[in-house]
Amino acid sequence: MTLDTDFSNDPEFCKLLARRQDIDLTHVALELARDAQPKLDFEHTLTWIGKRSTELRSHILRVRSDREILRELVRCLAGTHGLHGDKQAYQRAECSYINRVIETGVGIPISLSVVYVAVAQAAGLELTGVAAPMHFLTRFDTVQGPLFVDAFNAGEVLNYDECIEWIESLSGLTSNEIERSLEPATPRDVVIRMLNNLKALHVNQEDWEHAWHVQRRLLALHSQAFDQRRDLALIAIKTNRPGVAIDLLEKCLKDCSPKDRPVILSQLHIAEHNLSKWN
Repeated sequence: MTLDTDFSNDPEFCKLLARRQDIDLTHVALELARDAQPKLDFEHTLTWIGKRSTELRSHILRVRSDREILRELVRCLAGTHGLHGDKQAYQRAECSYINRVIETGVGIPISLSVVYVAVAQAAGLELTGVAAPMHFLTRFDTVQGPLFVDAFNAGEVLNYDECIEWIESLSGLTSNEIERSLEPATPRDVVIRMLNNLKALHVNQEDWEHAWHVQRRLLALHSQAFDQRRDLALIAIKTNRPGVAIDLLEKCLKDCSPKDRPVILSQLHIAEHNLSKWN
């Protein structure tokens, strides 16, 4: 059995693999969601985003300040349409999928932020995602400096100093360490963070089949990374793909450190034993 590396049904993800810059973040987020929802129809989500952007556009024409523009965005998405964060959302994979965030109103910081960015940009606002430590945010640049929106916490709007102080309290990092992370995140950064969140959740819940789909994408994005190949091999064993596991583990043996070698050999023995049961 060989590893399926075909992502031809996911054109935006393929752009990421090709290191292109013209990525539609909304579409690629939906491509990730389709792994768990094979019959997912993108059009429902895209139509909803389009309607919300039309609503927002009609309201921001009346406001005079950048902060008021963001308040209108929050009023539309958190107020009128009820998008919000929930501590329990971190334990539910559906809260990482933007179509389910829209349907249920509940998400985690990054999925809510992706929806905020999609609606704002469709309305002509240059809102971007920010991969801050511990908590994903969105950023809106103004003449007076950037403003940040926390989609998870009722769309709270923070200025730069407030944002630094808050992230310091969350992460324990210094302001100098935080500053770089408050720059706009690339679509690749956003997708990798979404995948890492899902991976951690699926592994913690021992949902190995969904973990397989997530890890396959992570390896595609980090094709030379030993740890990503090793993790896919271990998940392959868990999902009864011993042939794939053997291929991956044999490649790992060529790159592993002396410290990792016993673990790789042990897992290779397990995969070979499992494969022998098929013959």
